[in-house]
Amino acid sequence: MEKREQMYEGKAKKVFATDSDEYCIVSYKDDATAFNGLKKGTIAGKGVVNNRMSNYLMQLIEKQGIPTHFVEELNDRETVVRKVTIVPLEVIVRNTAAGSFSKRFGVAEGTKLLCPTLEFCYKDDELGDPMVNDYHIIACGWATREDLDIITDYTFKINEFLIDFFKKINVDLIDFKIEFGKTADGKIILADEISPDTCRFWDATTHEKLDKDRFRRDMGSVEEAYREMMRRIFG
Repeated sequence: MEKREQMYEGKAKKVFATDSDEYCIVSYKDDATAFNGLKKGTIAGKGVVNNRMSNYLMQLIEKQGIPTHFVEELNDRETVVRKVTIVPLEVIVRNTAAGSFSKRFGVAEGTKLLCPTLEFCYKDDELGDPMVNDYHIIACGWATREDLDIITDYTFKINEFLIDFFKKINVDLIDFKIEFGKTADGKIILADEISPDTCRFWDATTHEKLDKDRFRRDMGSVEEAYREMMRRIFG
């Protein structure tokens, strides 16, 4: 697979074209942002953790019957993925109240929710990624009813699988954000990443935060938290 020109650079990744129309190469950066890019910094080694962890989890999720964009890990920071058109929605699952959920609804952080919640946000930094519902999404043409049904089904299955996976390494999956893409033939697949950047991980015993909240909230030991998640997953 030949790496060619850079197609795109986001907050956490660069995307490169390849000699195939079907695939591209994603390169994970150590750059860190929070609050829609208002806070910026660097987390040393973050790109390696996010790349390797995402790839490992994507392969396990594929075994659950959910298609993903993962093709091949090239090195610690670079991975070949299927080329998709991203559905412009952040898909957020919450198992325990935290972050913006606690602020919006006045539910104390750490409160276990009676059932998982599903939220959609329209991906637009300038608008602050506003929360939207099914009607907004369909009316604006961001996804069809059928797309949303598939995304919802996949998302709850992913949540069930990840809760069990992380429980085995003494980590509570508090909430997470995923994104989906459409392949050239219109198939919905899991894209983007699953990492301490996009999930809230708490130690199940101590409730210590092992994710990007340490960066958002200036808690310190950010690199250590990312490394600890890597250690628990890979040993």
